[in-house]
Amino acid sequence: MSAIKDYLTICCREQWMGGLFCGMVCEGDALRLPPPHHVGACCLPPVDSGEKGFIWSRLIVDAELPQDCGLRIYTHCADEPDWPAWEQLQQAFAEGEDNPSPLLRDCFGPPAPSGTDCWLTASGRYLWVAFELTATGGSVPSIRALRLRMAGDHMLDYLPAIYRGDDFTLRFLSIYNSMMQDMEDAVEALPRQLDAARTSEEMLRCLAQWVCMEPGEDRIRERLGTVLDEYETMYTVEGVKRSVRRLTGREPLIIEHFMVDPNRADCCNPALYLRLYGNDPYRFFVLLDEDTFASRDQMEWFLGRMQALIPAGSDLELVLLKQCVQLDWHTYLGVNSRVGSYVPAVIDENVTIHYDTTIGGATT
Repeated sequence: MSAIKDYLTICCREQWMGGLFCGMVCEGDALRLPPPHHVGACCLPPVDSGEKGFIWSRLIVDAELPQDCGLRIYTHCADEPDWPAWEQLQQAFAEGEDNPSPLLRDCFGPPAPSGTDCWLTASGRYLWVAFELTATGGSVPSIRALRLRMAGDHMLDYLPAIYRGDDFTLRFLSIYNSMMQDMEDAVEALPRQLDAARTSEEMLRCLAQWVCMEPGEDRIRERLGTVLDEYETMYTVEGVKRSVRRLTGREPLIIEHFMVDPNRADCCNPALYLRLYGNDPYRFFVLLDEDTFASRDQMEWFLGRMQALIPAGSDLELVLLKQCVQLDWHTYLGVNSRVGSYVPAVIDENVTIHYDTTIGGATT
């Protein structure tokens, strides 16, 4: 079969707003039945095929139907654009019809078989389509798109002419024709589905799992293009830093054992380094600001995630740095500033002046 098919798609607000509404509303590019309405309808203006006696076939509705919600589809075909029942629908909807079901049946006849994928077998240049949504409780059903098959090959076209006039054969083969077309569409859409920049959110989560990314990670769509290159350097110092930045948003300081080995000849303070960093050559330290984590649970989550992002056999120890000022024998904060203030004293024969005493007045 040929992969070339022609579908007319109605999926945007400008297309929906040309219809008649009863209870239903257009929010964004979708039709919805908001509470407290339990039944609503939308009648679309006629679709022109451009050909008299055109045989309408497949109709597909992209709808979101929560539990205990229903969708009925009504259609009418004619070769003339003037349909008297359309004026009747306009008047009834303008007057605020509460229950559109009887009116739709009077104008359109019985609805199509239940489902969102229908085979019409109706003929006429113009096609009118109406939707009826029903809901219970606080459920909000919606309709995102309508697709009408306008042209394309059919399995019946490949049979001898004697079988082509049989309506039963047409309807029977249409089942398998639709299945085959759906498979062809899926194959054609496969390159687009594997493109992280354009794929759907559902497929994006599958792609993330294929490359061992967590579904809950931020910026999945952006990282999918570079994550395979990141795996080459994941267990290096730069790779560990990148993982810490991604999980915390902070720039870490990595201290490895060889950098502070107390046994090195050029080690400035072996006792201090031994107390701070120990003597384990397979342990490294990640230094972060103390305000990096808002809670202990967040810190534990970070440590758990990092266990899969460090080299095997190594051990990570987290050090939270406190902001403080360390004072030594001589300390200057700024230019000629002083820590603390002087205490006025009276000097007499009973007072001993120490070497660090400040003598002066308010203007000194």
